[in-house]
Amino acid sequence: MKINAVEIRVGMLLEYKNDLWQVLKTQHVKPGKGGAFAQVEMKSLNKNTKLNERFRSSENVEKASLDEINYNYLYEDENNYFFIDPKSFEQIDLKKNMVGEKGKLLTENLEVSISFHNNLPIFVDLPNQVKCKIKNTDVALKGQTVSSSYKPATLDNGLSIQVPPFIEAGDEIIVDTRNLEYVKKI
Repeated sequence: MKINAVEIRVGMLLEYKNDLWQVLKTQHVKPGKGGAFAQVEMKSLNKNTKLNERFRSSENVEKASLDEINYNYLYEDENNYFFIDPKSFEQIDLKKNMVGEKGKLLTENLEVSISFHNNLPIFVDLPNQVKCKIKNTDVALKGQTVSSSYKPATLDNGLSIQVPPFIEAGDEIIVDTRNLEYVKKI
């Protein structure tokens, strides 16, 4: 699907120079002399390289068409995560490096959305918030100011995040999967 260069947004996938690119940053620039343009920083999903490109406002670019299918997480082995389609019971496996650090947040039967491009899985979207348990955390220091009141904590899945001082080991919390930050205590 063709879109105008001024419609490019962060997170979009573009087909450009025979590759699939994810938009990391975009800035619309209107110089005093000459035509307006969009300055776009992109990352290749296949080659893992970055590219800064300048598109004139009148230019059209190809937006990648994605199919999103909901899957439930099953289990993992040394190299892969395994998912099942709850409607067709078809199983797929994805390499751990495709899912990345957020793979540690996967729990059994968690519903995720997997995006496909030309029947190939591109990336996995977790729910915005997941429940985690605190494995251990530092003791809160009395008299700390409110501005620096967060302390490090390790979750039961091995991830390290910052939590407020009233959180103790064994507490269950909600974690935002987009930025791996504490949301609230359950």
